[in-house]
Amino acid sequence: MQPLRSSEQNANEMTISSDKQVTNYFSAANYSRAISKNEHKPEASTIKEAESSLQANVSLNSEEARAVLGRYEYQTGNIEAALCVYEGIDIASATTKLKISLSELVYPKRHSHFYAAPPFTLNTVGLLLEAAYLKSKSLQHFGRYKEAAESCIVILDVIESSLPKGLPETLDTDHKLQETLSNAVEFLPYLFQLANLPQEANLSFKRALLHDWNLNKETIAKIQKEYVVFLLYSGGEEAYNIEEAILLLMNLLRKVLLKEIEWDPSILDHLSYALSIYGGLEYFGKQLEDLLPTVIDNNERSLLLALCYYGQGDNISAIDVLKNIYENDHQNCGLALLIASKIYGDSSNYMEGIRTANKAIQVYKHKCDEMAGVAYSFLGVSLSANSRLAVTDSERDYKQCEALKSLETAGRLTKMVDSRILYELALEMAEQRMLDDALGYVTRLIDLEGGAHLKGWMLLVRILSAQKRFKDGEDIIDAALDQTVKWDRCELLWTKAKLQLAQGQVKRATQTYTQLLAVLQVQSRKHLENRCQSLELEIWNDLAKVYISLSKWDDAEACLSKSKAITNYSASTRHATGLLYEAKGLHKQAFNAYKHALDADPAHVESLISIAGVFKKLGRQSGPVARSFLNEALRIDKMNSTAWYNLGMLLKDEGPMYLSEVADCFQAASVLMETEPIEPFR
Repeated sequence: MQPLRSSEQNANEMTISSDKQVTNYFSAANYSRAISKNEHKPEASTIKEAESSLQANVSLNSEEARAVLGRYEYQTGNIEAALCVYEGIDIASATTKLKISLSELVYPKRHSHFYAAPPFTLNTVGLLLEAAYLKSKSLQHFGRYKEAAESCIVILDVIESSLPKGLPETLDTDHKLQETLSNAVEFLPYLFQLANLPQEANLSFKRALLHDWNLNKETIAKIQKEYVVFLLYSGGEEAYNIEEAILLLMNLLRKVLLKEIEWDPSILDHLSYALSIYGGLEYFGKQLEDLLPTVIDNNERSLLLALCYYGQGDNISAIDVLKNIYENDHQNCGLALLIASKIYGDSSNYMEGIRTANKAIQVYKHKCDEMAGVAYSFLGVSLSANSRLAVTDSERDYKQCEALKSLETAGRLTKMVDSRILYELALEMAEQRMLDDALGYVTRLIDLEGGAHLKGWMLLVRILSAQKRFKDGEDIIDAALDQTVKWDRCELLWTKAKLQLAQGQVKRATQTYTQLLAVLQVQSRKHLENRCQSLELEIWNDLAKVYISLSKWDDAEACLSKSKAITNYSASTRHATGLLYEAKGLHKQAFNAYKHALDADPAHVESLISIAGVFKKLGRQSGPVARSFLNEALRIDKMNSTAWYNLGMLLKDEGPMYLSEVADCFQAASVLMETEPIEPFR
């Protein structure tokens, strides 16, 4: 290989010499004069004149001269002029010579059948491949992404076919050829993404990582991170993409631990996202524990561990980890307090949720409006939930008022661009029957999200139904059906059937229920059996109630047999059975059915209301007992108009001493009935 080294040394010396000559040439006034008339886009004659002058002064052939001229134009910011120059280089016809030259320079004993010596020197090969890369960059500048990718592919094809094991370091002593190759390998997937060609982008990422390009570790890591972003956030086959992204991220994390690459916080960000979707938070927690303190801050590690525990449903461990931060580190406790408040709220420990949210507000107040807004939103959610546990009306009203104030403050601080806060604000207003305001917020939410989430659509429809705008609600559902995922169609169709029933369109509602059952049959074959069974149970119960209202006992019993086949231990099924018995005049059997429903779910409001009514029909001394059932129903759901009406009727029968209470009950029932949605807002 000694002759190869000598020839390479000579070639390098020639390169240095010619580069100096080129610099001197471009510094001369003659080139400036040549392009002064058309600085940004020189005519073909101007390029040819400059090319000929270069050949004469610097001893370059035509292709080399154009490559050097194009490089100069590109480096001086004349992208359009550079592209004009590069388009005059016929790289395609030179590809074969480039491959043979590289192969011969590395393996000199393999002589070509057509050439006694390599057609190009290494300097020429480097110039032409650099020209292909800079042409690709120039095409990208003008939005011609697919052509830019084709120019990049030429570089990879030449190297891949002539040097399967990559570019030897002994061959590329000045590293320019390796630099061009590294840039092209990294640039190609990006171009395909710009061209909106995801399949080609995916293949180019794989080509970059699977072929031996002799890239350095940092470049490989950079490409891996870019591929992770592509896999996680560009759509495609989600499950396969997430698996592949997790493997890449684990590989990157291992390199960090071995100190092969620098630490990048985005690795953990992407890994936590991927594993939270894939259900691998336990593994992620173990990876966090293995990270050295020099790699990740202890507070950050604790916060991520807490989120891992929370994601696995281990709220107690999550709170324990967070307490270590906000009880010991008073300066950096804001985020820990926010997460703790959220977890307390989800765990129904509302008082602690309120306490930690108030502390977080004090940390972020006058420092960060957005984070303070999030803290106010958690405070509002916990206050709202706690108000439903209030013993007295005055306590409930006070907490509801405070909850609404907190949520309005949260919305103002976050400039009404946080979709979660908008949803909670609309929901709270709807529950407090501020329907016009709630409608405005939920409409803003759907505009913000582009109608991408089911929760917003469902809340909008429920608000419209509370305004008795059933036809508008049905139109909204038809629009939502075109924009949501297939599973969400089931819940939308279910609500659509209820809207049709509210309009007295029993036949249409029955057809919608039938369509819904057909969709569920398809879904159950796609590994969603548990979710499908739960919804199917409620659909059969709904249909049973429809047939009961039509006095079609046999059809009602057929529907109930279907729901009982799914599970007999269901409060809604037992309640529907009680309704059937009651409609037939079998009050004792109805009473037993309602009692069994409450055994399954003591907080089943419909059964509490129905059992109170049956007590009265059985003719027993049932006033206090029936009243206790209705009071319990109202404790759970203060806004239930049927419970208020039945309580009024019960008190009316007990005599004139309850006249004032009867009036209050009927007034509450009347007001609530006017604004009652077809299904609960929450």
